[in-house]
Amino acid sequence: MAKPVGEDSWLAYVDEESRHANDIEARVKVVELFKNAVSSEPGSLKIWLAYCEWFWSLFTDCQSSEAGWPDEEQQIGRDLFSFDAALSLWSEGYEAIRYRINDSHEFWNRWVSIELEQLARTRTPVGVKRISHLFRDRLQVPHSTWDNTSQMFSSFLSTYNNTAYETEFKEVTASAQEAKAAYEAREPYELKLNRAVKSGDQEAQKAIMKEYLAWETAQVKKTRNPGLAVSLCLGLFARALSGIFAFDDEAWSDAAVYLSGIHHHARTSHTQLSVPNMIDFYQRATSHCPWSGPLWSRYILTAEEARWSFHSVESIKHAATNTKALDKNGMSGVLDMYTAWCGFLKRTAMDPNAPEDAADVAEVGLLAALEDVDLWGRRLYKDAYRGDPNYRLQRILIQYLTEVKGEIDEARGHWDRLASQSLLADSYDFWLNYYLWEMMVYASRPKHRSPTPATPVGGTKIKRVPGLATSVLQRAISRPTLDWPERIMEVYVQHCNDYERSETIHHALDMVYQARQEVARRRERENAEAAAAYAAQVQQQQSVAGPSTENAEPQGSPSAAKRKRESTPGDGQGVNKRVKSVEADSVGNATNEQALKRDRENTSVMVTNLPADVTQTAIRKYFREYGHINNLDVRKEADGESTSALIEFRSTEDVQSALLRDQKYFGKKQITVKPGTGLTLFVSNYPPTADEAYIRGIFKGCGDVYSVRFPSLKYNTRRRFCYVSFRDQDSAYKATLLDGQLIEGKFKLQCKYSDPTHKKDREGAVAEGREVRVTNVDSSANENDIREVFSKYGQVASVRIVRNMAGKNLGIAYVVLETKDEAENALQLDKTKFKSQILAVEISKETNFKPTATSKGDRVSASPAPSGNGDVTMADGPGELGGSQKPTPKEIQERTMAIMNVPDTVNDARIRVVVEKYGEIVKLVLRPDHQGAIVEFADAATMGRAALALEGHEIVPGRKLRTGTAHDLFKETSEKREDKIATGKGKTANKGGSKEPSFMPPPQNIRRPTLGRAGAKRGLGFIASKNDSKEKENHQTPGVNGTTAAAKPKNNADFKAMFLSSGNGGNGPSKDGHVNGTG
Repeated sequence: MAKPVGEDSWLAYVDEESRHANDIEARVKVVELFKNAVSSEPGSLKIWLAYCEWFWSLFTDCQSSEAGWPDEEQQIGRDLFSFDAALSLWSEGYEAIRYRINDSHEFWNRWVSIELEQLARTRTPVGVKRISHLFRDRLQVPHSTWDNTSQMFSSFLSTYNNTAYETEFKEVTASAQEAKAAYEAREPYELKLNRAVKSGDQEAQKAIMKEYLAWETAQVKKTRNPGLAVSLCLGLFARALSGIFAFDDEAWSDAAVYLSGIHHHARTSHTQLSVPNMIDFYQRATSHCPWSGPLWSRYILTAEEARWSFHSVESIKHAATNTKALDKNGMSGVLDMYTAWCGFLKRTAMDPNAPEDAADVAEVGLLAALEDVDLWGRRLYKDAYRGDPNYRLQRILIQYLTEVKGEIDEARGHWDRLASQSLLADSYDFWLNYYLWEMMVYASRPKHRSPTPATPVGGTKIKRVPGLATSVLQRAISRPTLDWPERIMEVYVQHCNDYERSETIHHALDMVYQARQEVARRRERENAEAAAAYAAQVQQQQSVAGPSTENAEPQGSPSAAKRKRESTPGDGQGVNKRVKSVEADSVGNATNEQALKRDRENTSVMVTNLPADVTQTAIRKYFREYGHINNLDVRKEADGESTSALIEFRSTEDVQSALLRDQKYFGKKQITVKPGTGLTLFVSNYPPTADEAYIRGIFKGCGDVYSVRFPSLKYNTRRRFCYVSFRDQDSAYKATLLDGQLIEGKFKLQCKYSDPTHKKDREGAVAEGREVRVTNVDSSANENDIREVFSKYGQVASVRIVRNMAGKNLGIAYVVLETKDEAENALQLDKTKFKSQILAVEISKETNFKPTATSKGDRVSASPAPSGNGDVTMADGPGELGGSQKPTPKEIQERTMAIMNVPDTVNDARIRVVVEKYGEIVKLVLRPDHQGAIVEFADAATMGRAALALEGHEIVPGRKLRTGTAHDLFKETSEKREDKIATGKGKTANKGGSKEPSFMPPPQNIRRPTLGRAGAKRGLGFIASKNDSKEKENHQTPGVNGTTAAAKPKNNADFKAMFLSSGNGGNGPSKDGHVNGTG
């Protein structure tokens, strides 16, 4: 049987063996299995507890004949399973798991109960002293049941050492303060873990444990007691690696990095820290994750550091190749392991103290490794295998041949063979490494020196030049498909200026000039192809979208008789007259926007290590000679010592030019310029209420999120996606692994690399032309009636009739057939009579134009299906739900407000979350084309409170809301985005649509209550008192000088307090004699 791996496997295996242990030999075998188990899983509480319980049962069984052991075995058992051996095992187990602060009490409580049982029988001073020591030691270790342990110690002292109770307990309590503080710092994480475990949500457990581990690993640098911090961190890793992360190679790698750092810290600072042996750790890590090449690589490197023999290190390599899982994730794990093995061979051969045959052994091993990797790749990928794009093994072999064997020509032959592979020959990085190797060879050859140098024929000296290095760069420039020719050209010209003769420099200038022209033509072709692809995409969308009047209802249709109650202020009258023109303009704008869509992912660069106080203007000036800058996104680093910038250029050619500034100086800072490709992800299907903070929270475990970019909802309010840019490609790759993860139990996250040129074709019945739209349907018709009519023309997949909230047929139906031909055949029903109506039948057309989003009651616009249980009657007045009288337009207007200065990237769900905390919402209409939304509340008082509370509320950083009427909202224009560069430090563009400057907001529109006027309505949430006239007279009392004393005017704070207090349910008279009510 294969050796078990993991806590559960070991327990199941040992349990099965212990069931059949009927003699002394079998029982000893089980003990040996337990030893192997705790060796493989040293931090497993379950295994240690089972081991100690098994050993203790053997001790008790061999003490008497009740267990049925033969006399001979009973005597042997007393020698093997003695009392001291049992207690020693309990002590050893406790030392292994003592820093598992969440569950170590389960082990300790069982152990100390055994100790107390023995003391109760003997009552010896030695036993009292021993158990007192155990309690003192335990109380100085952080654990979740510290108070229970303290209570147990108190009972113990009361029973066995009452005279020293006060002094000893006081001393122990004082010395345990550090342990209690340590647990209190970790308690929030423990509570969150407990909740996740109880809920059974493994993904939540993993996320919390990762966060906990990240926090714990940083504590060693922040605490005054590094020994305790390291022990607690190792205890947490033991829980993770024997539990939920037992087979997670990333968690094992995190633990490896932490242990390596602790070992290094202990060596350099001469600090005594209790750290496990690294060789044993990697043996366990590779047994749990045999597919992890990085773990095998670290295992080999650690064995080399430990001065293992060649054959011992070779055994690790054989163990890796013998596993069936090394290629589980492709060739990356195989290459990582073989790179470590070949590096070991090379270093062994280069060691001055190596045996004589070390060089020959290394050469044979390196060639065998190259052959093995090639066979492995071809077996895995067949003819599609093209080798390692980083040619790691070949570089090790070339270095070995160059520095150990001195066989320069053979090493150059390997370079030439690599250059014949298109995967490497098109990489500028490969040619630069080849060039640097030639320059190293050139520099290592000694110059011929003579005390009396001879003058050559002709009277001139021969100049020594690195001609082979020059030819390498010439070969690179001649590659028409080189990924970054500009970089090679720059190096080539600089090299010739430094080393070559004038005629060679002249030839180099000519060659580079011609190459630049060819590259320019190549870039033009690429841009033309991209533009053609975009044009084709736009044309296809235009043909699919068709006319935008399909939503117009035919005259006399049932849908034309919708209740006027549904209209919200701003949706009717003058606005309706502009719908068609606005829609047409918007479709045209959307088309133009699509045509001008930029390929941000391939025209951007990430610039890091800029000066901390750099301005956008300075960055623009620095890069302006390399291309036109479309957009700048500048972020100051957390350390405050540098700044990073994501720069978007107009074309990919500009990007290639900007990359030439890599490792150049910006002031006193040496900057790094890297391509922006592979940094941005397309993310969708997250919760509708998610904002930037929520999106960043999703990816916080992947790496540093540089920016989150939401799309404009101006032409399609149903958009729910964003672009997330990371600082490095590794973080972006980790984020793609979250693709398909379930969020909040119902949203399956989509997370893929952004690629504007690879737009997924639309799917579904509408896109495939299988759905027909039927209008003027008889109001008495149901789904079965329509199915029966259309089934004569094909197989009907589904029928959907559009109904209002009361379930009434609105005269529109959508019928999906099995094939496109059947749908086209069903068009024969157009202009035919069905019951009492003449049908209008047409193929359904796709449109992305959805400029508004409406949500009613507690239902969002994304879920428009009717409840089917009848209409939900709106309140006739505040607090009067269930009335039969419809509200008047005036009442609707009084409880309706507009929210302005809302970014057009914020959807209706996010606005709803902000607004609904102030009271019940009847209807919410999002209008991104006017930078706002219209909200109808259940009553006027609620609207008044919301208006005051939302005034100045910051919905996104830098955007404060304004409140007013629907009429005010429609004065606002749509948000305009311009790629402007700030002209000074700290200046930002005005993002709002208002004409006022950003530093002078428009005046607030506050609707205050009016007191003392006749009429049923006296303002928002106020009614007149019966003693209104009397109060008015009372307020006009003579002053001291016989004049009338004016009432003290109320300021904004007074009115706000009055509105907010009206929502507390109080209807009694106020201090001014007015009755506050809910209208």
